[in-house]
Amino acid sequence: QCSGTEARAARRFFSSTHGIALHHAMVVVVLQVCMQLSLSLRKCYPSVPCLSFSLLARQRKDGAFSDTRPLPVCPPLHHHHLFFSTLPHHLQENHSSSLTVTHTARRAPRTRRRTHSKSSKGRMAAMAEGAGEPELVSIPVTPRGLSTPEGMSTPPVRRGGAATSGAGTPVRRVVEGLRGYLEEVGHLTRLNPQDAWLPITESRSGNASYAAFHSLNAGLGFQALLLPLAFPALGWSWGIISLTVAYFWQLYTLSILVKLHEAVPGRRYNRYVELAQAAFGEKLGVWLALFPTIYLSAGTATALILVGGETMKLFYQIVCGPLCTPSPISTVEWYLVFTSLAVILSQLPNLNSIAGLSLIGGATAIMYCTMSWVLSVSQQRPAAVSYEQVRSTSFGSSLFSTLNALGIIAFAFRGHNLSLEIQATMPSTFKHPAHVPMWRGAKAAYLLIAMCIFPVAIGGYWAYGNMMPAGGILTALYIFHGHDISRGLLAATFLLVVFNCLSSFQIYSMPVFDSFEAFYTGRTNRPCSVWVRSGFRIFYGFISLFIGIALPFLSSLAGLLGGLTLPVTFAYPCFMWICIKKPERFSYSWYVNWGLALLGTAFSLASSVGGVWSIINTGMKLKFFKPN
Repeated sequence: QCSGTEARAARRFFSSTHGIALHHAMVVVVLQVCMQLSLSLRKCYPSVPCLSFSLLARQRKDGAFSDTRPLPVCPPLHHHHLFFSTLPHHLQENHSSSLTVTHTARRAPRTRRRTHSKSSKGRMAAMAEGAGEPELVSIPVTPRGLSTPEGMSTPPVRRGGAATSGAGTPVRRVVEGLRGYLEEVGHLTRLNPQDAWLPITESRSGNASYAAFHSLNAGLGFQALLLPLAFPALGWSWGIISLTVAYFWQLYTLSILVKLHEAVPGRRYNRYVELAQAAFGEKLGVWLALFPTIYLSAGTATALILVGGETMKLFYQIVCGPLCTPSPISTVEWYLVFTSLAVILSQLPNLNSIAGLSLIGGATAIMYCTMSWVLSVSQQRPAAVSYEQVRSTSFGSSLFSTLNALGIIAFAFRGHNLSLEIQATMPSTFKHPAHVPMWRGAKAAYLLIAMCIFPVAIGGYWAYGNMMPAGGILTALYIFHGHDISRGLLAATFLLVVFNCLSSFQIYSMPVFDSFEAFYTGRTNRPCSVWVRSGFRIFYGFISLFIGIALPFLSSLAGLLGGLTLPVTFAYPCFMWICIKKPERFSYSWYVNWGLALLGTAFSLASSVGGVWSIINTGMKLKFFKPN
């Protein structure tokens, strides 16, 4: 009843190495279960010398056999070598000779081993003499060199009478003996042939280094330059405490997402929306996760075009100096230049292929964050700098200023909507699951992120205090120290921002590219050609440019829309853990995840309300096609 695509995928799988190995494993299971059941029946009827598929014994009402011909005695089961002859050669070599299991009968004066060399009469005599004696039967063992996964162990074998307990049942022994072989084969994941055609899952050759590059590029960006703006409303103490709590909170939720990538055996959740559907249900998961993830991808790409274009304009003005005043190139034209460069780089086919760009993006982000706070701290502070906490005239204004400051801190942490996509680029087996290299790379990346954001926030506030402009520390550096710092250093800092924006555009646009190609391959049942893929990416790049130019007032809605995306980082992962892992009620994990999930949801709602208040308080001018 499978469709044509599923049937072809199944044929490809069973013709592959893992498919052949699975077929061998299934054959071994069936044969060994039959053998063990035969031995169990023989144990229940000790008067029957042997039970086999080729010999049928007919029994009369009084219990005697109607066929009085002598029945052959079962030899030691050396035919288990036939079973393992179907296995791969490296498992045949590791296969030991045999294990012995004692079957106890009603009368057991002594134990002896039967051999193949006995004659028919000798066998009958032995049968008549020791029909009730215990016998030693050989059964196959687990191939050597195979181990159980971490956290799992084989139950100890009980001695004496405990051999007939539940732990020693035939099926249990077969499963225990086969476990090592299945570990060698690896755990099998349900195949989706469409994944091999999509840019996120097309290549699964990722590793811990790639995970670190992508996580650093996605997690550190121009939002970190705005962190000093949160301190005037919070002050020194609460500003540092809030930043520290937010950092470890988002690190915890990131670890949850990494663990939930393969929470269900045989299933990989390669995209954030897929995990949300598994946790909350098909429809509710889409409603809760689709809009935030699209906004975090497409909205960030539009913001990167605007920031990158304006930074290119500043770089041009610094390098050219007074000779380029007024600038012959308008701001919109700089947006077009940046978009053209981003579209050219977006022709790289899949997520693994942009690992080099992610390395460049992460390195440039570290460099311009470090240069911004080092140059700011090394210069003389403005004369009117002040560190007194800003006091509002009303309670409402003070409350919303505090919420706005907390929102700035929360918006600085990003990239959780891409963590599952990054982990999907890695191979995964039972012995080597993908969450191990992913978490190793993520820890390295977020250690570097912490070494950048804390100095930027603290050093920037120390250098400029309450005089910090709305553009962040880089704008303050240009305004207050533009004439004190060499033009070369200042131009290099702005150029690093441009490189970082170009690299971040690629990784944040990849989920949108994946959605376009998933729609196309689902309709046509074939992979995208080079021309179709290029067309999608060119269209997306320039439609983002059009939105940024046509709707410049969207920046005024950043607080409202950003508040709706905060659960992706701070709340949804905790809810997903509760729904999928189902921790014991009133346990430590249950309390922690429920507390963080509810607190993150409340913070998201408060941030959205703060965004609405900001729009009402400052007003919003609906200007079309008039970018700043």
